[in-house]
Amino acid sequence: MALSENEREQFLAEPHIGALSVADGTERGPLTVPIWYLYSPGGKPWILTGKDSRKARLIESAGHFSLMAERLDPTIRYVSVSGSVDKIVPGTDEMLVEVSRRYLTPDKVDGYLEFARSQLGEQVAIYMNPQHWLSADLGAI
Repeated sequence: MALSENEREQFLAEPHIGALSVADGTERGPLTVPIWYLYSPGGKPWILTGKDSRKARLIESAGHFSLMAERLDPTIRYVSVSGSVDKIVPGTDEMLVEVSRRYLTPDKVDGYLEFARSQLGEQVAIYMNPQHWLSADLGAI
């Protein structure tokens, strides 16, 4: 059963690890990778990634991308959203902290931030204009 607009937005706002997909040329399927993302209902989903990463280059070239989040418990549910790039801005330390706190337990945040600041290099935040949604809740199977 498809989710209502409110249900799908609330679900996407939960801290699921997403799957990002973006076109990767005509000779292969899309690049699809796991990713941390942020979203608030009614807003624009965004990701934080390396400025020179393959996904950043492909998203900038394609001008659009997709995100999908799923869960298995208590019911099988997913939400997929795709849309055009709204903006690409330099990543900030505040963004890095926000993403890290969303996905990591408090005891892991400081260690990850130390790693990210020293090893991941310059970041960009890529915002999506959500245009196409797919969703379903298959119930408890």
